Amino acid sequence: MITKMKKLTFLVYHKEYEAFLKRIQELGVLHVQAMQEGAVEPTSGLEAKIRQTEHVKEWIDRLQAFDVAGAMPSDRRTAEEIVAHLDKISEARHKAEAERQRMLKDEAALQPWGNFDSVRVAGLKDFGYEVRFFTCPRRIFDEAWVERYNAVAVSQDNTNIWFITLTPPGENVEIDAELLHLPQISLDEVRAQMRSKEEEIAAIDGEIRQMAHSSVGVLRDFEGRLRSSVAFDRVVLGTEQAAENRLMVLQGWIPADKEDEVRAFLSSQDVYYEVRAARKGDNVPIKLKNNAMVRMYEVLTKMYGMPDYAEFDPTPMVAPFFTLFFAFCMGDAGYGLVLIALGIFLKHKMSASMRGMMNLVITLGVATTVFGAVLGTFFGVSLFDIDLPEWMKQFMIVGKIGDTSYDKQMLLALIIGVVHICIAMTVKAIGATMRFGFKESLSEWGWLLLVVGFICTGGLSFMKVISENVSNTAFLVIGGVSAVGIYLLNNIHRNVFVNIGAGLWDTYNMATGLLGDVLSYIRLYALGLAGGMLGGVFNQLAFMVVGDDGGKTFSFGWVACGLILVFGHTLNIAMSCLSAFVHPLRLTFVEYFKNSGYNGRGEAYDPFSIAGNK
Repeated sequence: MITKMKKLTFLVYHKEYEAFLKRIQELGVLHVQAMQEGAVEPTSGLEAKIRQTEHVKEWIDRLQAFDVAGAMPSDRRTAEEIVAHLDKISEARHKAEAERQRMLKDEAALQPWGNFDSVRVAGLKDFGYEVRFFTCPRRIFDEAWVERYNAVAVSQDNTNIWFITLTPPGENVEIDAELLHLPQISLDEVRAQMRSKEEEIAAIDGEIRQMAHSSVGVLRDFEGRLRSSVAFDRVVLGTEQAAENRLMVLQGWIPADKEDEVRAFLSSQDVYYEVRAARKGDNVPIKLKNNAMVRMYEVLTKMYGMPDYAEFDPTPMVAPFFTLFFAFCMGDAGYGLVLIALGIFLKHKMSASMRGMMNLVITLGVATTVFGAVLGTFFGVSLFDIDLPEWMKQFMIVGKIGDTSYDKQMLLALIIGVVHICIAMTVKAIGATMRFGFKESLSEWGWLLLVVGFICTGGLSFMKVISENVSNTAFLVIGGVSAVGIYLLNNIHRNVFVNIGAGLWDTYNMATGLLGDVLSYIRLYALGLAGGMLGGVFNQLAFMVVGDDGGKTFSFGWVACGLILVFGHTLNIAMSCLSAFVHPLRLTFVEYFKNSGYNGRGEAYDPFSIAGNK
């Protein structure tokens, strides 16, 4: 659900404004509304502070990437000194790495020639010989070069040949080969310098690793102070001034349940303020308030967008259906057990911020285990086809519908889709009524009555609960009443003929859209079926290598079988998890949100507070 919010307006004397803001920031419950929204440009000082904050955050992320263990005393240097030192040694490392890369190129150039003294080679000019270094493909090497230029092969591989020529100084050597200019250093010297640079780089990395132990906490505190300062400066910059700049006008929002706390605080402040409830048209920040179970799914809602203040929080509806969709797509009880084990294991290994995500993984694993058992699949094995008690098989939804070719699981997917869309249309009708009034939402109620009424009547007639005559009469009544809302009263302020035209266009969109939306839910059945079939294929491949004699002939049969099972099912679980996340998300975002009229354009509640205290 969406937390009720109250709007606060403050009038503060300009000389006391900054002190008042600091106390408001310490209180940490006011979502500040910028009075000059969209017109405020950051000052150079604020931009520099933002860049500094981002730079500190980059260093925190780099230091946290080190897998460090053990406790070390906190760095006694200031955060500014730590960052400056990190920048200095990072630059030194960058230069050392650049030199090492250059040396690698020199080593590669000298490698074919072996270790030699370039000074002595150059000194041969004094004795009437000039040495030149060449390379070319072996296929084009001409033996005539040996006689003409005293060419001598030094090394070669399957493709190229490296050779020198000995000619009088200044003689022009005209051959079809690449003339090389080698570094004026020996191969041993290059390698010695490389080792020196690698030791320098290793020493710098060791120092950075050591600082990852001792400095991260200091930098986190510094980053928090910087972010608080940035937030403070932005509020000051976006504040409206009045009474010849003597009064500062500040507006913001607080949760309604914090009103007493805020009033108690403001009663001790020398400030005029006004508190009122949210009104239609207000840009109210959104704070979601759900129980622990539903709260795990808020991340899915936020991925699409926060609800508007006048909308319903979709999370309580997203939670059960996303869980059901995920379990259907996975469709394997064994895979559900793996998710449970993985979630429990990672929950104790990951940070506190990620433990909530692991709780979601465990929940989805439990749902997959239960639903996978209902679908009759366990690590690709069909539970319905093995020797299980008949009473257990009665709970499994497997096989065809009677004598037809339609699968029970496919029908289940379609039924889930119809229910999901009907709930979405109900939410849309109720939401429109609450926002615009009943008279302005007759079209939504008309479509809801038509779709739900026809489905319920058709279902009762199919199951012989009501007679054919009763169902025909019900169809006529439901259709007639719905038509009034859809075609005649879809907009009571508009001409009736315009309403009819709009209703016909709406009918076309609904007829084509609803059919496509319902059919989209077949993907639940298809993905579950594909995952189960792939798991079964891996099982068949695994036991094929064992042999008919139980693996006695092929000594490594059982080892190969185990490897195929582990690798195959691991791969299948990974692919199934990806599909089971993406496609239910698509059904939620497209099918449900579209038919429920959800916009997701709300602004998240972000209280003006000291960083780390939110």
